[in-house]
Amino acid sequence: MSVAILMGSSSDASIMDDAVQTLRTFAVPVEVRVLSAHRTPDDTIAFARAAAGNGVQVIIAAAGGAAHLAGVVAATTPLPVIGVPVALANLSGLDSLLAMVQMPKGIPVATVAVNGARNAALLAIRIMALSDPRLASELDTYIADLADQVRDMDAEVVASYRQG
Repeated sequence: MSVAILMGSSSDASIMDDAVQTLRTFAVPVEVRVLSAHRTPDDTIAFARAAAGNGVQVIIAAAGGAAHLAGVVAATTPLPVIGVPVALANLSGLDSLLAMVQMPKGIPVATVAVNGARNAALLAIRIMALSDPRLASELDTYIADLADQVRDMDAEVVASYRQG
């Protein structure tokens, strides 16, 4: 089972690399593709329709501007789709964010923050961990490590303010 990461343009790869690396850290197989809702709609729809049969469990779709990729994919697959709005020069990604979150009834797209590729990967891992004990255990460890990092930061800040 794998996660598919789709992006509307190869220029989104620098943003989505964080998702790829996060999934690889958890040993989740990743398939990365450039597919466009507008420029290659037939290819996009064909990929989405075949994804579940090809072992994909979750699809992460990143796009900027009109950002219809996640919605087109969600309309053509029963798999969970996570949208990553990508910030472009104009509107700082607000246009992408609104395009993804304003989906019509019946076509859900879970949407993370603008350029939030890591959180998209972590959400995919959480979904997959529901049926994968290994992932669930690794996710528990990851969450505990995050908490330890915050406790360490807290101790440093508390100590620095006690001295001053």
